[in-house]
Amino acid sequence: MRSFFGKYKFFGLVLLGLSVVIIYLFYNALKPQKTLPVYSPAMVNSELVPEEIQHVRKYHTIADFSLTNQNGEAVTQEDYEDRIYIADFFFTTCPTICPLMTKNMAVIQNEIHDDQEVLLLSHSVTPEIDSVEQLKKYALEKGVDDKKWNLVTGDKKDIYELARKSYLAVKTDGDGGPFDMIHTENFILVDKERRIRGFYDGTKTEDIEKLMEDLEILKATYVE
Repeated sequence: MRSFFGKYKFFGLVLLGLSVVIIYLFYNALKPQKTLPVYSPAMVNSELVPEEIQHVRKYHTIADFSLTNQNGEAVTQEDYEDRIYIADFFFTTCPTICPLMTKNMAVIQNEIHDDQEVLLLSHSVTPEIDSVEQLKKYALEKGVDDKKWNLVTGDKKDIYELARKSYLAVKTDGDGGPFDMIHTENFILVDKERRIRGFYDGTKTEDIEKLMEDLEILKATYVE
């Protein structure tokens, strides 16, 4: 009897191993794939959304834009075509949350440095102060990689409209005057179809970690 079991012991172990692999493959095949929500204005706090679009429940995308980056180059939606990107709003002279937000964006930049799918986009909310020269100085101080991260300036009304009507990120429109200013700590995750897939507090380490986890989930949806 012992010789019988001894004879087939190896065969049994191989069979057991194959069974474990098959069960694992079935589990992964049947396990639901993690997905991220596609945010529409109707899903966001109404204080952050203009009244005229609060009813929109789907098909919300980031509007076309034309801004200027730290190198004096035009930046449009075409530069982000077929890319995932992370957007935020800041200003170079901000003494409060912006330094921490920029530091955390630099952490993300390091994480995605070799990732051709992902870019960064930071909009100045004080474009009258943040000239190309000022943005370039700030970019050099903060270690911005021009190939991964655009700091952009432009017409104040255009930037404020993007912030409120496209990125659903701030509570006021901003009239474009010299004394008004929007400000938000939000990092916004945007997919390749220019849809919002997540909001994160750019000042909090745990939110940055969640953003990076969600980024991997989003990237997995584009794997054929």
